[in-house]
Order: sequence, then structure tokens, then C-alpha cells
Amino acid sequence: MHIVILVLVEVLIVIGLSRLVGLGFRSIKQPLVIGEIVAGIMLGPSLFGLVAPDVAVSLFPPETIPFLNVLSQVGLIFFMFLIGLELNPKYLSGQLEVAVLTSHVSILLPFSLGTLLAVLLYPLVSNASVSFTTFALFLGAAMSITAFPVLARIITENNLQGTRLGTLALTCAAVDDVTAWCVLAVAIAVARTGNFAGAIPTIIASIVYIALMLTVGRWFLKGLAKHYLRAGRLSQLLLAGIYMGVVASALITEQIGIHLIFGAFLLGAAMPKNEDLVRELAVKTEDFVLIFLLPIFFAYSGLKTQIGLLNRPELWLLCALVLGVAIAGKYVGTYVAARVSGINKREASALGWLMNTRGLTELIVLNIGLELGVISPLIFTMLVIMALVTTFMTSPLLEWTYPKKLIKLDVVQPESEAETDIDTDATVGSETYVRPYRILVPVANPSSQKGLVQLAVGIALNYQHPAVVNPLSLIEFQENYAFESTPVEADRLIAQRRQQLEELINTLEPLETRSHVHPIIRISSNVARETAQIAALEQVDLILVGWHRPAFSSNRLGGRVGQILTTAPVDVAVFVDRGGERLESLLVPYSANIHDDLALILALRLLINHENCMLQVLHVIPENRLRDELSYELNTMIEQLPSSVRDRIEIKIVQAPEPIQAVVEASKSVDLTIAGTSGTWGIKRQTLGRYTDQLAIQCRSSLLITRRYSQVIAHLASVLPEVSSQEPTLRS
Repeated sequence: MHIVILVLVEVLIVIGLSRLVGLGFRSIKQPLVIGEIVAGIMLGPSLFGLVAPDVAVSLFPPETIPFLNVLSQVGLIFFMFLIGLELNPKYLSGQLEVAVLTSHVSILLPFSLGTLLAVLLYPLVSNASVSFTTFALFLGAAMSITAFPVLARIITENNLQGTRLGTLALTCAAVDDVTAWCVLAVAIAVARTGNFAGAIPTIIASIVYIALMLTVGRWFLKGLAKHYLRAGRLSQLLLAGIYMGVVASALITEQIGIHLIFGAFLLGAAMPKNEDLVRELAVKTEDFVLIFLLPIFFAYSGLKTQIGLLNRPELWLLCALVLGVAIAGKYVGTYVAARVSGINKREASALGWLMNTRGLTELIVLNIGLELGVISPLIFTMLVIMALVTTFMTSPLLEWTYPKKLIKLDVVQPESEAETDIDTDATVGSETYVRPYRILVPVANPSSQKGLVQLAVGIALNYQHPAVVNPLSLIEFQENYAFESTPVEADRLIAQRRQQLEELINTLEPLETRSHVHPIIRISSNVARETAQIAALEQVDLILVGWHRPAFSSNRLGGRVGQILTTAPVDVAVFVDRGGERLESLLVPYSANIHDDLALILALRLLINHENCMLQVLHVIPENRLRDELSYELNTMIEQLPSSVRDRIEIKIVQAPEPIQAVVEASKSVDLTIAGTSGTWGIKRQTLGRYTDQLAIQCRSSLLITRRYSQVIAHLASVLPEVSSQEPTLRS
């Protein structure tokens, strides 16, 4: 009983640390799985055993290791089933000839280099009980692996699944995955029998079993799929049958002489790819496997990873050589094959870095090699370091090689979007194109944010100058391996969100405004950061965001809204919608600072765009101060306005001990109050980028809170060119 309790304590520590370190790695734009692998290494002799050896031995004594091994093996079986389940034939539908050549060269070159490296490493880090052939096969397989699951998630997070590069990378990785597992199966067969001749019966039995699974097995599984379609749901009985099939298939491949994981992978690959069945089966399976079982596998691997074994400079040099061979083999092999196939240099380079991803798949291979005694703990540690480094470097090198500005945004009407991408006035033929005034509108929930988009349309459109409103819908994924983050499922979610946005756009009034609204749908792991990046790439004039109540705060300007206010490199306005649909009376409390200037400028833009709109500028001064005139800049701007606009502006100067209360009182009789992020109105930035929100709480009308970033953007230029040069400038 004591052992069971100790194992449960270990599981608590493993899951907690895995989540914590994984989230830390996500914050630096790395796959969650890298953090979880690092967490496992931290619990082993490389860190925990080094810093507190006595405590480490007490928490992870040798007698508990077999229990962790059993749990990790179960986790691996079902994880490999998930990989096979997600191996969709759609990935093999595009550029197959190019992909087959590229993926096979990207296996052949690193495999060959790995075999040559084995000549050097075998006498140094191996022993006589392992044949050179077996050692070379395993080292070559370890060098040639690409982690399809990690690569697929990187493609999704970078919104590459709809591009030529993303499609080609997925096809290459899928072909690579199948080929690499076959190579590994041969390596295992040779390792268990000692030579190629002895492995031939195992290889023949494996081929026969694969053929049976892809014919008879698939026929039987199609019957299960038909039962699912009739029932309309995945019942516990059907799920139990599938799980029994996974375990049975794993046991068969183990008995054949390859490994448990191949049977599980094969059953997943043979499953009918009915979208609903695959989705429900993956969702029901993945949470327990990924949250509970897989971190135990990482911990089990970490307990066997001993970085302390690299205790001499020459061993670190060997580790660097292993890393260099792995990177050069994968990158050069992929790059050369891609270039020969006609892929341009930039895409070929990006493809090379993507195929260099090894991640968890490499760790599975290494554990098999260590378990069979083919590789020693020393070479195991070197290869774990190689797996971590090659996966860690993928995202930054991909961003450097293929930056976001080269990735085509997923827009509903690409041809219209293309017209709005022109940055400056330009003449093409006999037509002059002008960069449109653009508002980016992050939309979290299309069904409840019509007012936000309608306000953006009201600010942007005047029919005298091109303008575009881009509702931005970011689909956020928290988990690397969740089924929803696979490229196929991501495409389904994007299509679903696009339809929701189209339904929202079709409710906008008047009808002619709808052609100016072009949604952008993106996959994102960080909404605030992605919003800021898109705003910069698309050179938007204004971000208009609706407030939401953060999960752990009542502050209306907290959470993601606060992050956008603090980090976005453009002017930002936050809309607090009180539900009123009219936009006939505006209130701007004015205290002569740059953020109030933006509030006034946006109000004037609304005034110009809507002939029935009235504006009250409320200038509040303390009671003990003499009444003064408005700023020179404000007076100058108003004098430049046409009389049809100027006549609808009322400037009211009042003395009040509490400026906020004066604004709250005035807000009772208007449709929209527009205020800058000023301490005067109880809205100012505090430490850590947090904003107070006193006026947001008390204001009786809908409220638009403005934060000015740059004086360069002239929001009135497109509606009143002669006024644009008079927009208020920075004050001291």
C-alpha cells in the first residue's frame, strides 16, 4: 500500500510540474510538449537528483519505477493510436510526388549520416553486447524521424494549413511518419534477433499483419463506423470495443516481435476517417492520455536522462556533433529535394526547418532503443538533448525564414482584401488606388457583438474615401495535441467561424455597408499578441475592441482588453455597449490630452459620416479655477469644419468639483460617450499595464474609451483632407 501511495504522490507532482513548465514554454511561443519533456528531465537526476539527491530518492525510489513504466506504456499505446487516428488521407492529397521525393530524401540523408556517425560513436559509447548493425540502424532511425504531431500543430498555430508550404509540409511529414515507423520496425526486429537474417520472419509476419489490418480489419472497422452513424453517438459499449481493439493490436505486434506502439498506431490509421466519429473518439480519448498518462512517460524518460554523464569536454563535443549531424541531415536533405522539385528558396528553407522537428516522436524511439539495450544512457541523453534543441529551434527559425507578413491572411473575399493591401496612393494604368481607412475589430463571439461591428462601420464608412472594417476572429488553442488543433479540424472550425461572421455581417444596416466588411479568421495561441501583430502587418488605423469581464477580475479594462490597450502599436478604442442601437447624440468629455484628442477626432468622424448626429463637447474645470477657453488646437480644428458639421457641435464648459460625476450626469441624455484614457475620467494606466475603469462602471450611456498610440495617423484625413493637418498634436 505504501508503494501505491508513493506512486500517486509522484503522479501529482508530475502532472502539476508538467502543466506549469509547459505553460511557461507556451508563453515563449514554444510547443507545450517541449515544456512537459523538460519538466520530466527536471524531476530526474539531471536537476532534482543533483540539487536534492536524498529527497529525490525518497520521492522516486527504484521500486516505484516499474509502476511508472506501466502507466507510461499504456499512455504511449493510446497516444500512438491518436497519431494513427489523426493521420488523415487528406494530408496525402496535395503535391504527393514532390512530397514523396522530399520526405524520402529527408529520411535517406540523415539516416546515411547517422550510420556514418555510428562508425565514430560505436566504439566510444556502445558495448560488445550490441551489434554495430543494430546500433547503426537505431541511430539512423533516430536521426531521420520527424514528429508529425508537433509539426502539424506548429503549422496550425502559424496559420499555414491553407498555404502551399503548409500543405506540402503536412504531406511530407505524413509520408515521413509512415516510412520512419517502417524503418524503426525493421530496426527493432534486427535488435531482437541480432541480425538481418533472423529478422526476416518478423518482417514477413509484420507485413502480413499490416495487410490484414488494412483489408479485413478496415472492413470490420467500417462496420463499427456504420453502427456509429446509425446511433448518432459513440456509446460506451462501442468505445470499449475500440479500446479493446487498440490493446489487442498492440499485443499482436509485440508478439510478432516489433513493439506495442505499432499495433496501436496501425489500428488508428486503419480507422474510418468519418469526421464526426474521429472527432468524438479523439476528444473522449485525448484528455486522460495527454493530461495524465503522457506526462508520466515524460517523467519516466526524465528519470533515465542523466545530463551529468556528459562530464567531459569531449563528450559535449560528441553531443554537439550528434546535434549538428541531425540538423544538417534533415535540413539539407529536405532543402535540396525541395529545390530540385521546383520549390523556391524561402519555402524550401522553411520546409527544412519544419521537417527538423522531432519532439515526442523522437523520445518514443529513444526509449525503445534504451529499453532494448541498443543505446546506452549516455547516447540516450545526447539524443534527448538533440530532440529538445531541434524542436525548440523550429518556431523561431520558421518565423525568421517565413515571417507572418508572407503568410496570406484567411479572408472571406481575397480579391477585395487584395485591393485594401495597398499602403500608399498608387497609380496603376488609368486608375488611382488609395490606401483605405481601416478598422480592426476583434470579435470574440459573433452572435453577441453586432453593436461593436456596427459602431466600427459607423466610424469607418463615409462613401467619399475607401474604408474597410475587418472583424477579426481568433480561434484560440490552449493545447498542442488537442484534436481541435489538427490542421483538418482547424479548417473546419475556421469555416464554421466564417459562417457565423457572415451571418453577423448580413444583419448590418444599411445594406450597402456590408460589402466593406471583410472578416479575418486566424488560429492563435495568444489573442492579444496576435491582434497586435495583425494590426501592425495590416497597417490598420484603429483597433476597436469590445470589453469583456475577465475571469479573475471585475475590471472592465483587464484581461485581454488591457493587454491590447497596453501593447497594440496603433490607436485603440474600447467599446462598452449598453445595448442602445441609436447613434444620434454623442458626448466627448475633453481635458486637453492626446487620448481626449483621439476621442474628439473619432466623434468628429462619426459626426461627418452621419448627418443626423449631434455632438456635445464637455469641458470640465475645477470650481476654484477661472473658466478658460478650449485649446488652440481644438478651436482651430472646429473652425476648419464645414458649417453643416460645425452647427451640430455644442461646446459646454462647466465647473465641477468631481469631473467624473459631471460626465456621468451628462451621459444620461446621450447615446454614446467617447472618453480618452485620462486620470481625469478615472481611466488611466497603472503599474503592469493595468487600467482603472471608474467611468466605465458609472457611465449611463454606451461608452467608447480611446487610447492614442501615434500622432502620425490622421483619422480625419479621408473625410476632410483640409482638416487632417490640423488634428491636435502632442502636448507637453
